[in-house]
Amino acid sequence: MSEPIDPGVIELAARVFDLARFGHTGELTAYVDAGVPVDLTNDKGDTLLILAAYHDHPETVAALLARGADHGRANDRGQTALAAAVFRRSEPAVRALLDAGADPDAGGPSARETAVFFELPEMSALLGRPAR
Repeated sequence: MSEPIDPGVIELAARVFDLARFGHTGELTAYVDAGVPVDLTNDKGDTLLILAAYHDHPETVAALLARGADHGRANDRGQTALAAAVFRRSEPAVRALLDAGADPDAGGPSARETAVFFELPEMSALLGRPAR
């Protein structure tokens, strides 16, 4: 039988996820630099990177990537940080994720599929042509 999680740990995790959600980059990176896992995941499979991308905080995305965040992780619905950044039409976040090696065809729907579905030709152009 597992031990119950300390309420303080749950409170800290909630705070860290909110920092990613609201783009409080300095405070979030201070927690990560102090030992909070950069790939901390919530109950929906969202990482700090996915939340920062979805809520259109490219500076936070870049800071998390610089600290080794896994750009390839998908949440429980198959969404990646790159697909989230495409959905939000965040060119700086998309560029940062692509520069870090994020795959436009990963996840479901993928970033490329997201751009097509929501008719975002500028995002499709940014993602480039599919690999053959």
